[in-house]
Amino acid sequence: MIFSDVDFSELFDIPRTDAVIGYTNFDNIVLFRFLGFPINSTIFSTWIVILTILLLSVWATHGLKKGKPANKIQTILEEIVLWLRAEIKETANDNPMKYIGLGLGLFMFILISNLMTIIPWFRPPTASLTTTIAMATLVFLAVPYFSIKNAGVLGYLKKFIDPSPVMLPMNIFSEIFSIFALGLRLFGNMLSGVMFATILTSFLPFLIPLSMQTLGLLTGSIQAYIFALLAIVYTSSVGPTTPYTEENGPNFNS
Repeated sequence: MIFSDVDFSELFDIPRTDAVIGYTNFDNIVLFRFLGFPINSTIFSTWIVILTILLLSVWATHGLKKGKPANKIQTILEEIVLWLRAEIKETANDNPMKYIGLGLGLFMFILISNLMTIIPWFRPPTASLTTTIAMATLVFLAVPYFSIKNAGVLGYLKKFIDPSPVMLPMNIFSEIFSIFALGLRLFGNMLSGVMFATILTSFLPFLIPLSMQTLGLLTGSIQAYIFALLAIVYTSSVGPTTPYTEENGPNFNS
């Protein structure tokens, strides 16, 4: 059988009064098995977020034609792209379209994960350390990719001996630690919000203040912005040898 041992009972058991609240709970709750592999709550919620983003993308691009008025979802997503592109351009001082895929992907994944917490049983994948470390690993791999693409191998390696070769060990440590600290920061902020909501639910299961829920969504959205922007800061730390200007770059007004 493709699916086996399907059991969603623990998914709806919120709060779990018989367990210690922590990030291990998200990874230890096995919902079912797919081709023999255990699918836990974190993986399942990640699939839901990815599917939601995919459906939004299909909806936004359906019937998209030049000269045709954009629908509401298209307008919202266009505003997000334009806003993020402007932020990347100002932060990286480089062609923003070079980094828009990475920045937008990270931003939308964290944002949708946060917005879906309004569903009572949904456990955001960003509240699991495995997810945030995986995202940090993606940024870690993107740094040499964009750096070498911008300045070549020698240009990328040069930053590790700047301002002096004596700084080589410290620069290497800083490169690794700063990026993975980004993942730990996101994990801590997202998990704290989930723990707070879980504890509050245990006391007031039907009377959770709307202001608290709104505050949680706001802080989670800010975390999506911070993570995406810092990812761009790291990946664009080694810029191109030729400074980017509107004259030598593409026309973004068309």
